[in-house]
Amino acid sequence: MSQRKSEKQETPPPYHVLHKLPPGDSPYVRAKHVQLVEKNPDAAIGLFWKAINARDRVDSALKDMAVIMKQQDRAEEAIEAVRSFRHLCSKQAQESLDNVLIDLYKKCGRLDEQIALLKQKLWMICQGEVFNKKPTKTARSHGKKFQVTVKQETSRILGNLGWAYMQQGNFVATEVVYRKAQIIDPDANKACNLSLCLIKLGRNMEARSILLDVLQGELPGSDDPKARTRAEELLQGLEPLEASSLQPTGSAQRVEDAFIEGLDLLMNQWVPLRSKRLPIFEEISPFRDQLAC
Repeated sequence: MSQRKSEKQETPPPYHVLHKLPPGDSPYVRAKHVQLVEKNPDAAIGLFWKAINARDRVDSALKDMAVIMKQQDRAEEAIEAVRSFRHLCSKQAQESLDNVLIDLYKKCGRLDEQIALLKQKLWMICQGEVFNKKPTKTARSHGKKFQVTVKQETSRILGNLGWAYMQQGNFVATEVVYRKAQIIDPDANKACNLSLCLIKLGRNMEARSILLDVLQGELPGSDDPKARTRAEELLQGLEPLEASSLQPTGSAQRVEDAFIEGLDLLMNQWVPLRSKRLPIFEEISPFRDQLAC
């Protein structure tokens, strides 16, 4: 009897479970098999196209194909694919496709489009339209599932927006966005980015103080070796006797005030807006070229 039980326990799992494939036999399933088992990304892309054309699990097929294209240095092609075929996807898939597009824009250095889409996502949060109107969503990282709150998502988007502004050399907007992100959901990585921004603005004393907070374990994620190493490198790069207190003035200061007001509005409204007035942070665009960087 015990021998029969052990034989049952040793029965191998089904093929699709063993290889983490969806069950069945369809264009999408065949594409996943080529991707995950045969490990042939170019052939998998062709099969994902067939799945999309056959309207077979289009939500997953389009997203999976775009991710593989990015890995194959075909990000521009992936952008056009997502833009052209996302109308075939469900409403629930649109938020995920936005995230794919943001990564693709970043890969291609298309900063204006990346910033526009990030600001659109902030507007959706302001309207209460994220997570399909649920307070949390299930995310996945390194094969593990975890829950993400609206505030955590807001801070993540602000962090991405701050980095995009940093790449543009728009350090006034970068500082404001990172400071708001840190108020909502602080962490050591965004603190290092904020410090880098302050260094670019010549405000070394402020940058030094934030970096010391990271090294002294004052922020979540301070125990991450990568964050600590980065903080140490930034701190070592500071000129010890330089402590300029450069402050943005003129039109740049007006833009900063407008951005702060808009982000304050965002932080205080975790339910849909009653007013139809756009948040003031949307008004930063006309002033961007006037910023003193």
